[in-house]
Amino acid sequence: MVTIIFSAIIGYLFGSIPTGVWVGKIFRGIDIREQGSKSTGATNVYRVLGIRLAIVVLLIDIAKGFFAAYLGSKIYLGDTLLSPNQLAMIAGILAIVGHLFPLFAGFHGGKGVATGAGMLLFLAPLEVAFALVIFIVTVALTRYVSLGSILAALFFALSILIQKYLSHYPLGNEIIGLSLLILVLILYTHRANIRRLIQGTENKLGAKKT
Repeated sequence: MVTIIFSAIIGYLFGSIPTGVWVGKIFRGIDIREQGSKSTGATNVYRVLGIRLAIVVLLIDIAKGFFAAYLGSKIYLGDTLLSPNQLAMIAGILAIVGHLFPLFAGFHGGKGVATGAGMLLFLAPLEVAFALVIFIVTVALTRYVSLGSILAALFFALSILIQKYLSHYPLGNEIIGLSLLILVLILYTHRANIRRLIQGTENKLGAKKT
């Protein structure tokens, strides 16, 4: 049990690093949570602070999820039967929770897409690579980052389900559950974006926040 708790704590602390908040305060003296969409993610940073700082935020947020999962997989104190991948999932999921509700930023964070992608990059790099292609193509064609995120998460979940139940690839049930959990989290955190997409009022990449 101590191993599980330790993995969870490490994951949450990694996720709680408020990259967008710190970048906004250090480089521009502003709180990104009071600007644009009020999200701490790279998309809002791009709209408010520009592409260079947005790339910095994106890469660090991805790294949070990746290294949380990596470190979680390496922790073993001899008191659990969970596999390294299962411990990595626990740490990665808590990293997403930390990104959503960061300890170091008043529990007001972003939507967890980049941090979740970092965790999945550690656990299923090939599937994430294809999901990234879906994301890039969707954003390039529509300029809707939210739509790209949703479709990428949907593709990832479907690809795992197809491999498991149609191709009979020996995937563990935990990765099935994780892919569905990620999809649910993405849909939940993007619920306002989904409403705007349906109404035709969603902001496009490169357009100023209205």
